[in-house]
Amino acid sequence: MAEEKKKERKAWIDEIEKCPECGSTHLVRDYDRGELICQDCGLVIDESYIDQGPDWRAFDAEQKEERARTGAPMTYTIHDKGLSTEISWKNKDSYGKNIPTRNRAQLYRLRKWQRRIKVSNAAERNLSQALQEMERMASNLNIPKDVRETAAVIYRKAVKENMIRGRSIEGVVAASIYAACRMLNIPRTLEEIAAVTRIKKKDIGRTYRIMSRTLKLNLFPSRPEDYLDRFCAKLNLSGEVKKKALEILKQAEEKDLTSGRGPTGVAAAAIYIAAVMNGERRTQREVADVSGVTEVTIRNRYKEITEKLGLKIEL
Repeated sequence: MAEEKKKERKAWIDEIEKCPECGSTHLVRDYDRGELICQDCGLVIDESYIDQGPDWRAFDAEQKEERARTGAPMTYTIHDKGLSTEISWKNKDSYGKNIPTRNRAQLYRLRKWQRRIKVSNAAERNLSQALQEMERMASNLNIPKDVRETAAVIYRKAVKENMIRGRSIEGVVAASIYAACRMLNIPRTLEEIAAVTRIKKKDIGRTYRIMSRTLKLNLFPSRPEDYLDRFCAKLNLSGEVKKKALEILKQAEEKDLTSGRGPTGVAAAAIYIAAVMNGERRTQREVADVSGVTEVTIRNRYKEITEKLGLKIEL
């Protein structure tokens, strides 16, 4: 009945050729407000106007369904892509009224079977568990939504390539997050990711390398400049320090001092030098804690950069 009423309403709107108030034919469809308006007298002819969209061609039912523009947005961060229904835990009906006590046992059984049906086979159970773990890690790392979506897509591809067999779910999830961060230029170090998991940094790196080869991700190595914003923010350094550190890194790249060295160590050394030169001194220990490298690494990179670039600073 509801579908018939919608069709009748649409047919009635389509038949309107002139304003019933002034007889004008200048009718405007305001899709932002959902209104059909007479341009001459301003009469709102219809206030629940639906944007039907372009008449896209579809050659079969599946293609027509794919091109539909209604419904909740699809997301890869949920094992069923967010397309299934959910029975609310609240004991209330669609009108907000409390469900009678005699019907609550039936509602409980419906919730239980709905949860079981959503994860009916081993692949769905794996995805459900893995994506929940991914959401936990991403929340702890303050990773934006687009990175989470990319990480979920990478994990789904790894499942299709049978990379999960013989490896822990948590390890593959961590490697997927690391790969997604590298892909979208939002760098997170292996130390940061290992800190929110029970997997060692070495194992995450190994899984990432295998995943990169198997899925042909073709990711470029991260650069020291990618870490400047985050490290400077954590150390409460000014924009002048960041600007000076960027200049130092550019000079170091011209002298080929960054090749073959860890980007986080080079970035930490540049920040340490820039902070001392701008009078915002930070200890090597403070910089090491933020960057996830050792004080020895910062000292080695610091000495190389100052000697090759001829920088003189007072410690």
